[in-house]
Amino acid sequence: MPVKRLNRFSTLGPRYSYADTLPNLKIGAHTKATANVKESLAWGTKIVGGVKPGIEGEHLGLPVFPSVRATQAQEKAKPDASAIYVPGNSTAKAVEEAIEAEIPLVVAVAEHVPIHDILRIHSMLQTQSKTRLVGANCPGIISAIGKCRIGFQPLPCFAPGNVGIVAKSGTLSYETVASTTRAGLGQSLCISMGGDVLAGTNFVDALKIFENDPDTEGIILVGEIGGMAEIDAAEWIRDYHRRSTNPKPIMALVGGRYAPPGRIMGHAGAWTAPGEPDASAKYKALESAGAVMVNHPEDFGQGMKTLFSNRARVQDTTSQTRSLYIKQFQALDMLKQKSVPVIDAPPSDSDLFLSLTVDRTALTPCVVASTKADFDPSHTARFPFPYKTPDFNTSNPLIGNIASQLQLPETAHGGLANLVQALWQIFKEKEAYLLEVRANPSTQGTLAVRGARFGFDDAAFRSSGRHAEVHQLRNTAEEVSEEVEAEKDGIVYVKLDGEGSIGTLVNGAGLAMNTVDALTLHGGHCANFLDTGGKATSETVKSSFRIIVSDARVKAIFVNIFGGLTRCDMIAEGIIMAFRDLNMSVPVVVRLRGTNEEEGQKMIAESGLPLHAFDKFEDAAKKVISLAGGKPSGA
Repeated sequence: MPVKRLNRFSTLGPRYSYADTLPNLKIGAHTKATANVKESLAWGTKIVGGVKPGIEGEHLGLPVFPSVRATQAQEKAKPDASAIYVPGNSTAKAVEEAIEAEIPLVVAVAEHVPIHDILRIHSMLQTQSKTRLVGANCPGIISAIGKCRIGFQPLPCFAPGNVGIVAKSGTLSYETVASTTRAGLGQSLCISMGGDVLAGTNFVDALKIFENDPDTEGIILVGEIGGMAEIDAAEWIRDYHRRSTNPKPIMALVGGRYAPPGRIMGHAGAWTAPGEPDASAKYKALESAGAVMVNHPEDFGQGMKTLFSNRARVQDTTSQTRSLYIKQFQALDMLKQKSVPVIDAPPSDSDLFLSLTVDRTALTPCVVASTKADFDPSHTARFPFPYKTPDFNTSNPLIGNIASQLQLPETAHGGLANLVQALWQIFKEKEAYLLEVRANPSTQGTLAVRGARFGFDDAAFRSSGRHAEVHQLRNTAEEVSEEVEAEKDGIVYVKLDGEGSIGTLVNGAGLAMNTVDALTLHGGHCANFLDTGGKATSETVKSSFRIIVSDARVKAIFVNIFGGLTRCDMIAEGIIMAFRDLNMSVPVVVRLRGTNEEEGQKMIAESGLPLHAFDKFEDAAKKVISLAGGKPSGA
């Protein structure tokens, strides 16, 4: 049977812990931050200074400190929060400085932060009770009521209001914000969980803040594939509804319901490890817990408005590609180098399965052990352990627990310990994020590996140049050519199997997943997932079109852009330029929302090209499905 977890919502625990930092998320007009953002200053954020290593001076009339640890930074500025805008390879060091300086709130926005860097950061965070981390790989945290932005969210979308929003995806969160603004509800506090594997602040953390926040009357949660955060949130929501006589309405969305299994969908954390639920399971869990589910963020505003009108208001009486898989023989070679017995044999019903990966709830590494190849939960258990764990041997209780789960005799404990030790060494030395093996005990007590699948974090290579020897094992000639070509332009493209006739072009991984989901639910068949990135330009749009039309299956293209940092008029220019330069004949449906949306829509309408501009997602979806030769659901 799986090992039971302790109740994560128990009041028992250490007197001081990372959980004590939850109140630091409630930013507002009182919050003093160190950041380098002119727009945030103009909006009203109380920025007290900036940090640039080795530099001391002044910028925008505010002091610049050489470090957040600097005495003058603490004495003169006394910041409540610090926004970290450094690249991924420098993020961990900057967060460490902020922890040492006991800054109450740290917001890290960078993507491509190596997973093992963040594992080390979390091992520090769990031993203190002063600093709370938001991110990394997120747009930040923003109080629309308190006019405090710590991050880079598009300010025109926001309006003071009463809806609390927590999201994994930046672009989906902007769509959600815009929907609640259009509905006249506005936002209280918006927390970005971020799209990385290990989040400094998760859904349950944000839900706890929203529950007790008098400014928040409704809650929206935006999730996606990967990890257990949505399941944990569903558990919390179910408990909240049991103990509350008048619970705040909660709505939710889960992206990636039609994402292909085994692929990483843009965000570093948008992949499903063995034993983790898929998007459909998360959707069902949230729905059964009492959250009102939607399939597109455009529906949040009116949906929440309806829930508000139906709710009895009770007044208070007491006054918030990222990886590399190597080939099996290469993985087996790594194990041989660690003296693990390896044999070439076909699968057997007696095989056992081990995975060393990351536990996104415990924020630590973990071993997943199963007696079934599909990691069926009824035959699987998870065993989290500290990142700074010493060597594994038969005296380590973890080995005994894993052996018990796998029903191994005592004579095989030594072989299991050797295998786990070898996996742990590879995991740390090569900065892996997922090591899976299929093994079988021998009569001599060894555990011989018969198959392996190893995945490595490419953020460590991209941002810091670490482990080039692993990434040299990649053979792009054996990969999908369009995906390799897209990568050169910073575009994440995944070619989908099947009868896909609709090409998709979207900015933001979460929004791209949701676009595929929503079109499929409307009766369409998507040929690809394509994320231009959060800072799409006219050139990346042109490159995206070139890749999409290279797929002969594509009969129509759906462009779904939410302009936060990206301007809709610039995207419209890119679309028009692509048509003219590439001599395109495939019809294109364009949905532009956000910054300069009216200008962009006007440019499309007046272009004289076979472009169809829409405001509402549902109308746009029906049109592109029809153009692709399909029949929209309900038509």
